[in-house]
Amino acid sequence: MATTRCRGGVVSDVVVKALRELIPAGAARGELDRGGRTLRWVEAGAGSTTVVLDAASGTPGLTWAPVLPVLAKHLRVIVYDRAGLGMSDPAIPLAVETSVEDLIALLVAVGQGPCVLVGSSWGGLLAQRVAWAVPELISGLVLVDPAHEEFHPLVGRLADEAFARLFAMQKALGLAERSIRKSALRAAQVATGDRRVQELLIDAELACYGHKHQMRTAMAENRMVRDQIFVFRRLRASSQLPDVPVTVLSATEGLPKGMRAQWSTLQAQIAAVAERGEYLVVPEAGHYIHQSQPEVVTKAVLSVVERAGLG
Repeated sequence: MATTRCRGGVVSDVVVKALRELIPAGAARGELDRGGRTLRWVEAGAGSTTVVLDAASGTPGLTWAPVLPVLAKHLRVIVYDRAGLGMSDPAIPLAVETSVEDLIALLVAVGQGPCVLVGSSWGGLLAQRVAWAVPELISGLVLVDPAHEEFHPLVGRLADEAFARLFAMQKALGLAERSIRKSALRAAQVATGDRRVQELLIDAELACYGHKHQMRTAMAENRMVRDQIFVFRRLRASSQLPDVPVTVLSATEGLPKGMRAQWSTLQAQIAAVAERGEYLVVPEAGHYIHQSQPEVVTKAVLSVVERAGLG
């Protein structure tokens, strides 16, 4: 598709360039009109099985870079940006329903049949909500340290306030770019040993945080679980996941022991109530398991594809 010249299109140029260099077989851009705004993604790999990757709260799809080269060898992979993040145009106002409807529209647009949906943190909670709503579009689920409505309110407000204060301070001191670059470098080094490609990935990450609407969206998403707790409680009580393979991965690092245990218990319950659920604790893994231990996530995705009879 032709590159649009809006802000999102310019960001798309940088992101697609980086991922084309990262993935041996290359990558292509994709976009979908959502009533005057554009939802954008990058596609790689080929085959009859489509895997869609949904990132954590406030995080662009580029965060999945460490797992893309391996997955693209075996599957058709779609990594997209929710409204207002990365390459995608903002939605005004932003609502959980917007994110859910966008993801459903994406699955319909890219699917050659039901898709395997992979969600990290908030993306994992959105993946469950989509699976409850349109089970016919889902052939498997991989939930990577997924958020849970019963856990997030305990720490969400403090995290939101800390995030806002930290970013405001960094912005005022001219340190925001340095902070993002440092984080992007760590992820790029996990994704590839090629220094040239690492620099392209860092440039792409910086582009994904370069506009005010991207940061506004990030902070808005950080509030969504807390604001939607009663909705998610009601939906979880009245819904069930489709009869497809479901793998839930739990991190072990990054929180006080008691809080981590509580979160992991909630995650284990997701797998326990699924007809074909599997629960795996990942030793020495932080919240973004796909960045610290990408091989664990790629193995889980390929296993779900096999268990679903799609391999």
